Amino acid sequence: MEYSNAYASPVAYSEVDARAKFITKTYAHLLGAIAAFVVLEIIFFSTPLAEIIGVTLMSNWLLVIGGLMIVGWLSNHFTASSKSLPQQYFGLGVYVVAQAVIFVPLLYMAKIQGEGVLESAALVTIAGFIGLTAIVFITRKDFSFIGAILKWVGMVALLLIVGSLLFGFQLGTFFSVAMIAFAGGAILYDTSNVLNRYPEDQYVNASLQLFASVALLFWYVLRMFLSSRD
Repeated sequence: MEYSNAYASPVAYSEVDARAKFITKTYAHLLGAIAAFVVLEIIFFSTPLAEIIGVTLMSNWLLVIGGLMIVGWLSNHFTASSKSLPQQYFGLGVYVVAQAVIFVPLLYMAKIQGEGVLESAALVTIAGFIGLTAIVFITRKDFSFIGAILKWVGMVALLLIVGSLLFGFQLGTFFSVAMIAFAGGAILYDTSNVLNRYPEDQYVNASLQLFASVALLFWYVLRMFLSSRD
């Protein structure tokens, strides 16, 4: 949920056509990232890769979390700091691949639990994203003020997740609900930044931040559906 290039003029000060083009590019890249994520999962689950990845990750969650944080930082660095479009695409691509890999165990559990779980979680995620996006576009409210709150809540959530892995306590349905709310706040924040704060040339980074928030929302919606089936 970070963006850089603070000295560039925000898209909010650009002409209407430039703003519209930036928004169109941002959401086109978001859809492209989601499509790439889906294609990767289809490849994983149509080959032995899903089982290999799932077994490996399930026994190394702390390394996975650390790796995802590093990948997220590097991806954001490439997309936000580089003036090279290929490097920006590289950052986005690496992050999509990392998310596709980390989702394998959860999707494998959804596959085992039967039809309907994955589809229901996907529909709830899509509906939630569309609804939150509509709130920002209709109200035009600047939600950048929740950025600091999201950082602190995110740090607490990370500590709880690491603590649960180290000490073996369970993070139940309440935690999933809280993280769904957190992801919703992140979508509001990121969408507000798309309208108000990103420079015109940062549509790849903007799509990366949105993709990260959508992935987080999908993760915890799916986790909640899975826990309700236990």
